[in-house]
This record gives sequence, structure tokens and C-alpha cells, in this order.
Amino acid sequence: MLNSGEDVKPFTPEKAKEIVMSLQQPAVFCNMVFNWPVLHWNAKYLSEVLDGRTIRFRMGMKKGDTAPQFETKCSYVEATLEEFLAWTSGQPTSVSRPFSCYDSSEYWAYADYKYIARIFEDKTEIFKDIMWSDFGFPGRNGKESTLWIGSAGANTPCHLDSYGCNLVLQIQGRKRWHLFPPSNTTFLYPTRIPYEESSIFSKVNIVSPDLRHYPQFRKAQAHVVTLNPGQVLFVPRHWWHYVESVDPITVSINSWIELDADHKARVEEAITRTLVCAIKSAETPSHVDAWLNPTEVEATSHEINLQYLNGAISAYLEYQTVTVSEDRDPSTHDTEKEASSCKRRKIQVNTKPEDYKSETHEAGFTVVKAKKLEKIPFGVHLIPVLPQSQEASSVGAGAVESDSRDLLSENEEGHFGKSRCTGKQSVMSNDCETLADQTDSDSTANSSQMAISTNDLLDCLVNPQVITLVADLLLERERV
Repeated sequence: MLNSGEDVKPFTPEKAKEIVMSLQQPAVFCNMVFNWPVLHWNAKYLSEVLDGRTIRFRMGMKKGDTAPQFETKCSYVEATLEEFLAWTSGQPTSVSRPFSCYDSSEYWAYADYKYIARIFEDKTEIFKDIMWSDFGFPGRNGKESTLWIGSAGANTPCHLDSYGCNLVLQIQGRKRWHLFPPSNTTFLYPTRIPYEESSIFSKVNIVSPDLRHYPQFRKAQAHVVTLNPGQVLFVPRHWWHYVESVDPITVSINSWIELDADHKARVEEAITRTLVCAIKSAETPSHVDAWLNPTEVEATSHEINLQYLNGAISAYLEYQTVTVSEDRDPSTHDTEKEASSCKRRKIQVNTKPEDYKSETHEAGFTVVKAKKLEKIPFGVHLIPVLPQSQEASSVGAGAVESDSRDLLSENEEGHFGKSRCTGKQSVMSNDCETLADQTDSDSTANSSQMAISTNDLLDCLVNPQVITLVADLLLERERV
């Protein structure tokens, strides 16, 4: 039995889950993982565990322009972690051979989206080093987690995840997160090119924005936090995020938590896939750009996409029927069933549409229920990530700031009031005029010399607002 106050975690698993299911803004959990064995997973340790196995690194330029460095614009290297460590430390190319064409002072490397269940498939005993059960998700461990290893400057373009919410543990080095609420979607100029299921990218390079082409970005409200080792960041559903490695080597893990809202999101993603694949596949081959993200295996056929769409709709309607039944008889509700954290784009690339319905049930798409908290217990153990303009406000000395100072030390005396977020925000903005402003501002700069492209058309057709409306119409038809 624990009898030392220092060994007691600030939140019980039940309380942590209530917080996760109630939070409407990003927040950092502190002192929740001090006994997790995964804290020893630095790059050197992982290199020894992988024992010469190669993994794929994405290579990007440290000095970019105003355009985002999408995955379609990067080059890729297959290398061992030992070779990666030699490259980052400036050792001779004979030791870091796969990286010999890349100067570490000019390039960064990122082993991103590495599913632990895959890269450690022959070492399953280490899955238990990750203990998401402390956050109220019993049985969730490394098998449902993703590994990220990068050098300084390695980044993920600004995007939102269509499915679930996210828990991220920083293990080695620091990462800086730029987060934007769902209400900022229009200001971030959403695009589905490059296309991958479950990710909506921003056309804006948020660290070096082109305000002439994307003037609405001035209205975006960034929440910025530097995540330190041992801290866990909670990213709510549909929050945009751009993530960059601050230190020479960074290691982090995350787990995506399925939500009930994902049932409808899968219908919306199926509609998007059908439209994007149909239109882009119809382009003249000589004019086709690299529109399919490397995480997507291939452009699926129209027939396959329609099957997938029908499967998603059927699954959603069945879920609604079950939900109504459970509401009438609460005793039938499965409160222990949990969802897979794997994003379909990264791990279910071979899913057959005809199997979609059964697989959604096997994955447990009904998430664990937890009561909503009326007041979030912010304090030194749970730090809200505030908008940049509010960091110096009267909320308290504990508010997360956008510099790289250690949160644990600078928030020891912090005092926090109620969360400033007034309600759950939707990715679909109610301000249709803003969408019109975006379209105008994005085209007027060069209107005299620019013709509408396929991608311009798609940016309108598969805009999140439009897709949500189409999904509502389709689901209403099926209910009749």
C-alpha cells in the first residue's frame, strides 16, 4: 500500500476519465505517470530494443517557405535508430549512411505514426510499459499507442483529426504544440489535399503564414504549449494542432480515444473519400499532382467507396438504435467496452467495406461512459492551455505559457478557476459569411491570372461545413 504523499497520483483513474470526457479545451496533466516504465523509452533504449530493425523517417527542411511541408512534399529514409542517433550527433556518414544526403543542420528527420503493436510485434511484453489505465481506460497499453521519434525541427503540418480525442505523453526532449479550437476552422483554410482518411489539413503554414493569400488566419486564436518529459497533453476532439520538436531528439507516445461522435464522423469521412477519389481520379494524368498522402495505400474505386459509405451509414443508424434502447433501459448499457485507439488511415488501410460494419463493433465504438464534470479541477496537476492573449491574464500564475520554461516548476503556486470554455464547439462553424470571405480572399489576389483548379473545387465541395450538411441529408433519407 502506498503511504507516501509523493507516491499518490493527483487523480484516480475514475476522476481522470471524468476530466478527459468533460474537458473542452487542451490541458496538461502533471504527476500522473511517474511510475510508468515507458519513461525509460529514450531513443538510445529504443535503438537497443529494436536491435537493428529499420524504420521509416520523413525528411524535411528546417528552413521552409510559407507553404506547409506536407508529407507528399517530403523525402523518406529507411534507417535504424542507431543510424539516426549517429546522424543527429554529427558522426561520419559511414556510421549514418542512409542519411548521408542530408545535412543535419539543414534537415530534420521524423519517425512518425509508428504503431507500437507493429514495430514491436515480436516484443509484446513491453506493451505493459504504457499504462493508460491510470487515466481510466483499463486494458489500454502500448498495443493501442503510437510512437513518435524526431530531431529538432521535425513537425507535423497543422491539421485536425476527424476521429476521437488524444492523450500524448512526452518521454524525451520537448515538443511545442500550437492548438486552435474547432471554431477557428474557417480561419485555417481547411483542405483535403493531400488526402488521407481522418485528417483535415490547413493550407496555412502557421509558423510562417502567407497572410496575403490567407488573411483570415489573422483571426485564429492559438493556444501554445511546450510539453516537457513526464507530462501528458489532452487534445480535445476536432482541435487543430501543429507540432514541432524543440530539442535535438524527441520521443513521445499517444493514444487516440474513440468517442460516440465518431460514428457520424465516419459517415462524413466516407463521403469525403468518395468525392475526392472520384474527382481526382478523373483528372488528366499529365495534370495529376501528388494528392494521395503516403499513409493511404491507393485511391480506392468508386464502387468500393460507395460500399464503404453504405457500411458507415448502416453502422451509424444501428448505433443510434442501440443508443435509444440503452437510454430506455440503462441496465443494458455496456459501461466497460472500450474503443480501439488506432486511426483508420494508419492501421486499417486494408479494411474491406463489406466488413466495415462488423469491424466497428469488434473495435468497440461505444466508448466508456463517464459523468460530465460541472467544474474542471484545474491546478498544479492539471494545467489549462490558454489562448496566447490570455496567458498573462488574471487566471493565475499557473496558466501554460508559450515559452519553453518547465511547467512543473513555474506552476507550483498556481491557482485556477473554472474553465473558460463555455461549451462544446463543433467543427462546423455557424458563420457562413466567414466561409464566403475565405473563398473570396483566397482567390482575389490573383483572380486576373488564375483559373479554378480541381483542388480549388474540392476545397469547396469537401469543406467540413459542406460535408456535415451532406451527411445530415443522407442520414435523414435513410431514417425515412
